[in-house]
Amino acid sequence: MAGKSARDMVLSLIAVMAAGVVIYFFIPHSGGDGVHPVEYNAAVQSARRAAPYQVLAPVGLPKGWNATAVGYDGSDAADAEWTLGFIDPAGQYVAVRQSNGPVADFLADATTDGVKQAATTTVEGTVWSRYQGDRYRPWCWRRPRAPRR
Repeated sequence: MAGKSARDMVLSLIAVMAAGVVIYFFIPHSGGDGVHPVEYNAAVQSARRAAPYQVLAPVGLPKGWNATAVGYDGSDAADAEWTLGFIDPAGQYVAVRQSNGPVADFLADATTDGVKQAATTTVEGTVWSRYQGDRYRPWCWRRPRAPRR
């Protein structure tokens, strides 16, 4: 009886391994770098029509930049958020995120609870502040709120 159960176990193992080989070779699976580019121009135009602020998006990016995340959430007019994320030619994630909601909450989310650093940089007359988070090192710019009418 012991010989028969060991033989059955070996046969079962061979059957399971054969099924695994068939699945591996005949069932399609993803390959490549895992980047799935998305078209974002229509979303930019739609967000620009809906947002209560000027929606920013890059123009004329060189070859190798792939948009991978795009979204506008205007369900709360006092906390509308815009995100446009890219994978750059070096494989790094780069994003534009905007909101007209509470600054502290947005910065905590956008910087993954980053801490403001002393470093700044100026781009076309606008001073950007550096944050250091666990995973990201974002540059943030806070536009003064327009007076309410």
